[in-house]
Amino acid sequence: MQNINEIDELVKFISRLPGLGPKSAKRIVLKLINNRDELMKPMANALAQVYKNISRCNTCGALKSNSLGCNNCENNNNKFNKICVVENIADQWSIENSSIYQGYFHILGGTISSYGQRKEDLLINSLVERAKKKEIEEVIIATSATVEGQTTAYYIQDSLKEANVKVSKLAQGLPVGGEIESLDDGTLFSAFKNRTGIKTSSD
Repeated sequence: MQNINEIDELVKFISRLPGLGPKSAKRIVLKLINNRDELMKPMANALAQVYKNISRCNTCGALKSNSLGCNNCENNNNKFNKICVVENIADQWSIENSSIYQGYFHILGGTISSYGQRKEDLLINSLVERAKKKEIEEVIIATSATVEGQTTAYYIQDSLKEANVKVSKLAQGLPVGGEIESLDDGTLFSAFKNRTGIKTSSD
C-alpha cells in the first residue's frame, strides 16, 4: 500500500472503531475513496453535523440535540414513573429496540472500577435528584452482570436510600459476566419481567 499520509491517518482512526482492525479499515477507506461523492462527502458532512450539534445531557447522560434539548429528561411529553439505569448509550439503544421497557433512562457513562473510573465520574448524583421527583416511583438498575457492573449497582442502591422510591434490578436471564448490549430480546424480556426489588432502607 502506498504511504500517503492522509490515507494512513484515516486508516488509523477507522481502525480504532469497535470491531474493526487495520485490514477492515483499509477496505473501508478504499470504498470511501472510490465513492467520493456518494459516500465520502456526505459522510464527512454528517460527521461534522454530529460533532457540532449532538452532545450528552449533563443530567441523564442521553444523547441530545443542542438546539432542541434532551428528549429523555426535559422535553418528553410522556410522564413516566420509572427510570432505567444503564451503563452506556449502547445499552439504552438495546433496551429501546426490544420494546420491553417504557420509561425514562439514565446513562451513567461507565461503571465504578479499579482502572481509573471513579464514582465521581458517573452521573449518580443527578440520578438521585431525578429519583426524588414526586412522579418517579421505581428505579430499575440495569447494569451488566460483571464485577464492575455489580459494584456500581450496589453503590447506586446505597445512594438511593433517601430517595423514597422502589429500587429493583434485572434478574433471571441475565448471565453472570453478561453485558446488556450483547443480550438478545428474549433474555432482556426475562430480565425485566423477573426483576427483583432491592431493600434500600437503613433498617
